[in-house]
Amino acid sequence: MFDLGITFTVYSGENSIDRTLPFDVIPRVIPAEDWHRIDTGVRQRVAAINLFLHDIYHDQKILKDGVVPSELVLGNANYRSEMQGFSPQKGTYVHICGTDIVRDDRGLFRVLEDNARTPSGVSYVIENRHLMMRSFPDLAEGIPIADVDDYGRQLAKALAEVAPEGVSDPAIALMSPGVFNSAYFEHIFLAREMGVPLVEGRDLVVERDRVYMRTIKGLEPVHVIYRRIDDEFLDPTAFLKHSALGVPGLFDAYRKGNVTLANAVGTGVADDKAVYAYIPRIIRYYLAEDPILDNVPTHICREPEGLAFTLEHLAELVVKPVGESGGYGVIIGPHASKRVLADLRRKLKSDPDNFISQPIVNLSVCPTLTRTGVEPRHVDLRPFAVTGESTWVLPGGLTRVALRRGSLIVNSSQGGGSKDTWVLV
Repeated sequence: MFDLGITFTVYSGENSIDRTLPFDVIPRVIPAEDWHRIDTGVRQRVAAINLFLHDIYHDQKILKDGVVPSELVLGNANYRSEMQGFSPQKGTYVHICGTDIVRDDRGLFRVLEDNARTPSGVSYVIENRHLMMRSFPDLAEGIPIADVDDYGRQLAKALAEVAPEGVSDPAIALMSPGVFNSAYFEHIFLAREMGVPLVEGRDLVVERDRVYMRTIKGLEPVHVIYRRIDDEFLDPTAFLKHSALGVPGLFDAYRKGNVTLANAVGTGVADDKAVYAYIPRIIRYYLAEDPILDNVPTHICREPEGLAFTLEHLAELVVKPVGESGGYGVIIGPHASKRVLADLRRKLKSDPDNFISQPIVNLSVCPTLTRTGVEPRHVDLRPFAVTGESTWVLPGGLTRVALRRGSLIVNSSQGGGSKDTWVLV
């Protein structure tokens, strides 16, 4: 994997920048019936999230009706008041979404988390398949497995569909923070898959509210930017003033409809772990449907009853900070020491708004090759949905596996690996 350049970065590592994502050679197989439920459930969820984002940046009906607490949205660190009143093309805020799904001990698929800002990992889905087919070319013979190689084309198609009005042949670029970003391999990979240039902020310039790319031939227009850079770093004139990663004037060009940003600015509200708890209600509110994929039951510590329950059952629950990702800050009660739990109790009492808690889900397991033979290991699944005028879900997604015996943490940054995911058709 390292020789192929398939790496990710762990910023806490002292001796290494690039690491490989461990790969397990035993694929995960998902029957067609199970995949149909996942596919329709993910598309339902993405539709509701886009409607929710449009509402909170316009009429805020869901807040006025008390379905979601106003302070949870308007006081959210990821809420961007600068987006108020602005409508992105086709009403699409979340163009690329990664939905983390687990299967519980009753066989039910449940959503653990939504990733609506800059979800990563799709490159491993495709490279895992390529690696599997190179290593075991006869293994899949005669098995009807859904193809995963169409992602780049589908992504480019969706991005073209949300280009500014009047642009018939949009120029698309993928914007990366640069080589030291943890997902830089993926940025290169996706730009190549789509056949578009990979750029950094220094490669772009805004003139008369239009975005251009610097090339050896001069300035070339850019109409759609798939940005893998957080909101605050996008434009030093609109957000973080000292950002050297962004493009001055980019947000004004966006607000005036001259360039499309994917995902839209301000989508982080939708993947906040506290807002996540309200997604079933959000689906019912906008779509008048029951969720196809249920949430894992969640206690919101900012609410008195949620905090009281969490404090009473601290040793039995998983407690998560609402703003973290990658598995950082997660405390698994039964595996935590008395000292860790005491410290967590103090944090919960002093800053309850920053936490949610959930029961421990007895995650499903898949056979996994270990140093001592084939053993069960816990897994989750991250399907990737691409939305332009409509939503398409890559068949399969990233199966992450907790390689340490008994571990429930599948994140690559926390020692997890991945598997090829076979969806039967």
